[in-house]
Amino acid sequence: MQTPQHTHYDLVVIGAGMVGLSLALALQHQAHVDPAKILLLESRPISKDKALQPGFDARSTVLSYGTVKQLQNLNLWQDLHAHACPIKQIHVSDKGRFGNTLINAEEEQVSALGYVLENQHLGQVLNNRLLQSESLECLSPVDVLSVSQEKDAALVHCRSEEQEYDVRTSLVVLAEGGRSGLIEKMGIVRRNYDYQQAGIIANIGFEHAHEYIAYERFTGNGPLAILPLNPWQGEQRAALIWTQGLDKYQTLIAADDEYFLQFLQSEFGYRLGELTKVGERAGFPFMLQESNEQIRHRLVLLGNAAHTLHPVAGQGFNLAFRDALCLAANIAQSLQDRVDPGAYSRLQAYLLSVEQDQDRTINFSHYLTRLFSTESNTLSAARKMGLIGIDLFPALKKTLSLQAMGLGNSTLDFS
Repeated sequence: MQTPQHTHYDLVVIGAGMVGLSLALALQHQAHVDPAKILLLESRPISKDKALQPGFDARSTVLSYGTVKQLQNLNLWQDLHAHACPIKQIHVSDKGRFGNTLINAEEEQVSALGYVLENQHLGQVLNNRLLQSESLECLSPVDVLSVSQEKDAALVHCRSEEQEYDVRTSLVVLAEGGRSGLIEKMGIVRRNYDYQQAGIIANIGFEHAHEYIAYERFTGNGPLAILPLNPWQGEQRAALIWTQGLDKYQTLIAADDEYFLQFLQSEFGYRLGELTKVGERAGFPFMLQESNEQIRHRLVLLGNAAHTLHPVAGQGFNLAFRDALCLAANIAQSLQDRVDPGAYSRLQAYLLSVEQDQDRTINFSHYLTRLFSTESNTLSAARKMGLIGIDLFPALKKTLSLQAMGLGNSTLDFS
C-alpha cells in the first residue's frame, strides 16, 4: 500500500488534474530554495505512459496570452508549444445581423492572442513533470473520505487498497472539480445559475484553412465557438463548443453526422467553406456555479470547486490557473516568512488578491452568454450596437481584448 512519506505536510492538494498540478508545480517553482512538503492525492491512477485524469481527453483548452506567459515562467511552455495552435484573430459575430468585430494579435503587438491545446497534451506534460519531480509526492489511486480542521493542522482521512489513514497538513486545497463529494460533506453551499442550455463538444473538419482565427458566433439558441487546432494528417480541423437549448441539444447530440453538419453550417455560415466532418461528440449542461466559501481555516477551494463558468468565452481554466499562481505565491511567501500557510489571515490575503479578477471574469462570461443567447428585440439591438461600438471605440475594444487575453484585472506580473 502507498503511504505518505512525511508525518506533516505544508500542503495537501486533493485532485491532481490540470489545476491541482499547476498549483503544485508553481509552488515547487517559487519555493525552490527551501522546498515545500507537497502531497497530491488523486482518485484515479496516474501512469507514466498515458494521462488518465478526466479532462485530459480529446477536448481542448484555450490558453490565454497571460496563461502562456506564466507557463513560460514555469518552464512548461517549451514542452507544450509544438502541440498548441495560435489564435491570431478573434472574429465575433451575431447570426443574421449586421455588425461584427475583430480582435487582432497584430494590433495588440503580440504574436498570438492565445493558443488552443488539446487537454491530453497539457495533462501529459503536467503529469510528466510530476513524475520527474523529487520534491512532489503523489498518491494514487486514493479516495479522500473526509477533511477536518484543527487549530494547528488539518487532517485528511484517506482510503487506499482498503486501508485507511490520516494525513496531517498545514493547508488543504480542494481541486478535484465542481462535482466533488467533499464540497457537500463539508457543508459548503454552491450558488447555481442554470442557463437552461447544454453544450456539444466535438472536433470538426472543413474545406478552407482556418488562418488561425477563432470564431465566436452568437445565435438565439446560444453562442457557439470554433477554435483553431493544428491539422491532423493533413486535414484542417477546429474545436467546436456549441451551445443549444435543452430540446434542440437532445436532437443534435443524437443526430447523424450529415444532419449535424448541415444544421451547424446554417448557424455558422461558410467562413471556413463547407463543413466536411465531425468527430465524436460529447455533451453536458451549462451553468454558472460559485461556492459561497472559497476559504476556511486551513482550506482553499480552487478551480471548478470554487467557480464553474460557461465555457464559450474560454475563461474557466485561465481564471483557475491565475488563482493557482496567486495561491502558490501566497504559500511560498508564508513559508519564507515562517508563517503558518493555513492561517485564516493568510488565506484572506490570498482571496483579497484574486476576488476582483474573479468577479470581473465571471461577470464577463455570464453577461456575455446571457446577452448573446436571446431573440429579444431589445437585446438584439443591444448586441448589434455592441458589436459596432467595439470597433468604433478603441478603449472598449482594448478592454475586451485584454479580458480575452487574460490580462484584464490580475495582480500577476506578465512581464
